[in-house]
Amino acid sequence: MRKLMKSKSIIAVAIITMLMFSVVGCGGSSDVASDSGQQDDKKVRLLYVQWACASAETHIMAEILENYMDYEVEIMDVAAAAMYQGLASKEADAIFTAWLPLTHGDYMKQLGDQLEDLGPNMEGAKIGLVVPEYVTIGSIEEMNSVKDKFKGQIIGIDPGAGIMQASEQALTDYGLDYELVEGSEGTMIMSLKEAIDNEEWVAVTGWTPHWKFARWDLKYLDDPKTVYGEAETINTVVRLGLKEDKPDAYELFDNFAWTPDDLSSAMVLAEELGDPVKAAQQWIDQNQDLVQSWLPEEYKK
Repeated sequence: MRKLMKSKSIIAVAIITMLMFSVVGCGGSSDVASDSGQQDDKKVRLLYVQWACASAETHIMAEILENYMDYEVEIMDVAAAAMYQGLASKEADAIFTAWLPLTHGDYMKQLGDQLEDLGPNMEGAKIGLVVPEYVTIGSIEEMNSVKDKFKGQIIGIDPGAGIMQASEQALTDYGLDYELVEGSEGTMIMSLKEAIDNEEWVAVTGWTPHWKFARWDLKYLDDPKTVYGEAETINTVVRLGLKEDKPDAYELFDNFAWTPDDLSSAMVLAEELGDPVKAAQQWIDQNQDLVQSWLPEEYKK
């Protein structure tokens, strides 16, 4: 049975606090690993940020672990920083949404020696400022000349996200006289939808793959200063010692690799069904060849 722990709950807040204390207060030493989290070799804890891509990846992995490998899975949505802190303190086992080298680069610089990066599970990711196709400018450099059309705002997501740090840098590097509005992926999507429904101009922090590009005609504004970097990869990162403690789960995570189209289809399905668990189950049923390629040999059907 999967346990889903929401970051807004009291217990989740307590865990996040514990994770941060473990890393900041104790230097992320392996001595702070939770005994209860490692007593049972058939239990796995997965962390993710409440973004469409991260939710799809994590729920699919959880379904495979539970229904193909007989694991008990606990998943928890947290802030981006807490994902890395949770792995470093060994309070969690894996994440599947490390955007590198830019978006989450600072977290890896701080904690990378306390984690194991299994490498890309997807190549060809991208971040930047996204606008509706009908917006007539094509570059970030042009934004100040049309500030009123954008109401002087760039609609962002949660403040701990790497794309928000990059956007703050974009304000400086391009001299943009704009407010970067903090929120969440959900509030960003709502603002985007409302503007498009009213044929208004809007600029949001965006990334691909994401289902919004299938829903609306959107484009990236050119970034000649490459503040948002070049193409990124989405990596799988696990805690140190996972290979020894849970070798079959480690092998699954190490084998996990798919294309932007695979991830996009999973996100679109989750958006259409409105249920990440049902979407994960359906996606797995529809993509058995790929799923079988990820499984350790003893679990293949």
